[in-house]
Amino acid sequence: MSLIKKKIYLASKSPRRTELLQLMGLDHQILLKEVDESFPSDLALDQVAAYIAKKKADAFEHQADGIIITADTVVVLNNEILGKPDDRDGAVKMLKKLNGNMHLVITGVSLKTAEETISFSDTTEVYFKELSQADIEFYVDQYQPYDKAGAYGIQEWIGLVAIQKIVGSYTNVMGLPTEKLFEKLRPYLS
Repeated sequence: MSLIKKKIYLASKSPRRTELLQLMGLDHQILLKEVDESFPSDLALDQVAAYIAKKKADAFEHQADGIIITADTVVVLNNEILGKPDDRDGAVKMLKKLNGNMHLVITGVSLKTAEETISFSDTTEVYFKELSQADIEFYVDQYQPYDKAGAYGIQEWIGLVAIQKIVGSYTNVMGLPTEKLFEKLRPYLS
């Protein structure tokens, strides 16, 4: 049984987002559609994730019987967005950039119903400690974080040994700011 009256559709391939919705007690179905994730070059970095999440939501026709949830997560370091790495070398390079530094994780979310689309974002500061080259290579080889913005998952080994602290939502770093999402879904509670 779900807490929400309407059907919920998650438009994401992310197993982490699926797990978070399940942990929130929200039954849902997966909807997938390929969407161009480009964004205007003059868009402020803190608006990119919400822009892409809305772009993903706009790709779906209205689902009169439900709510479509779309999301996008970006990692920002020194005014540069670190996306998903293409391969092992890309992942190692990204983690070397994050090594010993603070970066921002910004997740944008859109909720689309037949009547409206609501978009919002959340930002978390993440502080990495220094890791050795061997540590970074171990993580990349064991976890192959090629589907993750910034080349890491906070819920994995690297989160346990390399993240000194976060300021903000932990689940936001996983890819879905569940606290804010629940508040936006509150009007639809059974």
